[in-house]
Amino acid sequence: MTIGTMSNHLLRLLLAAAFALHAPGTHATGPRPVAPRGPLPEAEQQVAELFEASAPSVAYITSEVLQATGLFSAELARSAGSGFVWDEAGHVVTNNHVVEGARRLFVQLDAGQPIEATLVGRSPEYDLAVLRLAKPPRRLRPIPLGSSKDLRIGQTVYAIGNPFGLSRTLTRGLVSALDRELPTTEYREVSGVIQTDAAINPGNSGGPLLDSAGRLVGVNTAIRSASGSSSGVGFAIPVDLVNRVVPALIARGRAPLPGIGIAPVRPDLVARAGISGVVVGEVGRGSPAAQAGLQALNRRTGELGDVIVAVNGRPTATLSTFVAELDRAGIGSQAELTVIRAGREMKLRVKVVDVAP
Repeated sequence: MTIGTMSNHLLRLLLAAAFALHAPGTHATGPRPVAPRGPLPEAEQQVAELFEASAPSVAYITSEVLQATGLFSAELARSAGSGFVWDEAGHVVTNNHVVEGARRLFVQLDAGQPIEATLVGRSPEYDLAVLRLAKPPRRLRPIPLGSSKDLRIGQTVYAIGNPFGLSRTLTRGLVSALDRELPTTEYREVSGVIQTDAAINPGNSGGPLLDSAGRLVGVNTAIRSASGSSSGVGFAIPVDLVNRVVPALIARGRAPLPGIGIAPVRPDLVARAGISGVVVGEVGRGSPAAQAGLQALNRRTGELGDVIVAVNGRPTATLSTFVAELDRAGIGSQAELTVIRAGREMKLRVKVVDVAP
């Protein structure tokens, strides 16, 4: 084959290869056409509308906290959490642990700029806090309130928040269990807590838990996980409790705490003594406990006084369960205490009052 013949043959091969690249059924270099999708299924459309209606009311909360870095040094650190618009006056609800110890607080709504906020009130016992925006934007959209008393296991719920700083994140799950107890402070637990398998992670704290109608049914507050990330066991403070505590925080800066006017003996000492129940250490003068005739430990002789073992027929083996039962009974109610006195069981009626400082 001559050089000229070889050149012609090479040219034909190159032309054939170029034609093959653009021939039907071969790989093209341009974008592929988009296949028409059609409308979303009704169930997906409802979820999308729920998010679009609720997300503008969910807050991204940033707090500035002074952290010690040495014996005589400290630096500002930032932490983030979630919250939601409570009313058109600019009140925002979140968890107490999101804002605890904060020097400055900022709230970002939807895609807007961060707005400085002030702390109106907080309740460590219920892990709730209320902020107020310094300059509330127009047309704030409070999330509609639902009810937690008629929730059923198996209902679908949605969590919106800012896990790991990723804003406006939606997760879906079920109500996995009801009437859980969640420790908040040393001797207090929130009762009636909602358990859900909707993914809740660090940063979700303080955000709303919604039902399928887009109503608030809980405030996401904790996860149970060895890794610190979602393991399908999350907890939310029930909205019926939130709707009782938040108005009090707005009005007075504190939440009412149910009590009967006693100072119990430290639980660790009670446990060490092998006693099941709440040992009455002191009885306040003129308190409902004094009026009901409760007897305290005699600190001079060491003689044991009354041991409260039940409230309204429900066992109170620990101080935290006793406090939870008083909360269940409610301020202003008459509660029946079952007490052990000198080895004998007896019943006493006592009024539950607000003992918050």
